[in-house]
Amino acid sequence: MDRLDAMSLLVATVEAGSLSAAARRAGVPLATVSRKLSELEKHLKTRLLNRSTRRLTLTDAGQSYLDACRRILDEVSEAERIAAGEYSSPTGELVVTAPVVFGRLHVLPVITDFLAVYPQVDIRLSLSDRITQLIEEHIDLAVRIGELPDSAMVAIRVGSIRRIVCASPAYLAGHGTPTEPRGLAGHNCITFEGLAAPAAWSFVTGKSEATVPVRSRLQVNTAEAAIDAAIAGLGLTKVLSYQADAAVRAGALRMVLEPFEPPPWPVSLVHAGQGRLPVKLRAFLDFAAPRLKERLARSL
Repeated sequence: MDRLDAMSLLVATVEAGSLSAAARRAGVPLATVSRKLSELEKHLKTRLLNRSTRRLTLTDAGQSYLDACRRILDEVSEAERIAAGEYSSPTGELVVTAPVVFGRLHVLPVITDFLAVYPQVDIRLSLSDRITQLIEEHIDLAVRIGELPDSAMVAIRVGSIRRIVCASPAYLAGHGTPTEPRGLAGHNCITFEGLAAPAAWSFVTGKSEATVPVRSRLQVNTAEAAIDAAIAGLGLTKVLSYQADAAVRAGALRMVLEPFEPPPWPVSLVHAGQGRLPVKLRAFLDFAAPRLKERLARSL
């Protein structure tokens, strides 16, 4: 029995949530995963997993063994990276995650330029609006928008993002332009559930934050849909500045209530920062940080 292989399958099974999902992730038959985990349990003379038709859970022994497996596999990966020269020259695969729209508009162009300069580095870019767990999901670097919780992670700030309210010139011509947040009561609004509550929007008046009720004529679950509806003249929408940047610059949307915007959200590059950084990660940070700062400085 290859114990490292069995350990990897155990970790994959727990992270994926099922044997079949682990088999798909590893690219091996389901029967192989089941057999290797059974062999591992037989070797250890203890049950690691409680299996049922609906869910898979770890036993107490399984949880302890899983934690040890992760440490061992991380140490093996570290040894392989050292042997492969990742600490002497930029080489190997770099895993990066970023929010979907921001990643497409800003991170991907930087990555494209980076790959042209560093031919020995490959990048796997995962675009997702969920908060990923860097260590558990084996991610080297995350682009995060918003205030960061206290943690052991290392964060490099590269800019900030505004939360803006905008509408089409045609809508504003027909319905008037609100000059203060409470003026929204007489307007049609398009709400994006990923940013603000459908019933109220937050603004800053003076030194305090105020929540203003809005009439949501349309609720959508993506910023792109909210922006398209606003361009079509349906009403006002509240989105992140980079999401509407192109439409505002093209004149398809106009920003309103700018003096009442909440404080901008920071944009940060976040990594685990444990031990020596692989040269590929250091090279990417040195390359990407100033370019993202420049791109964000030019945005709304």
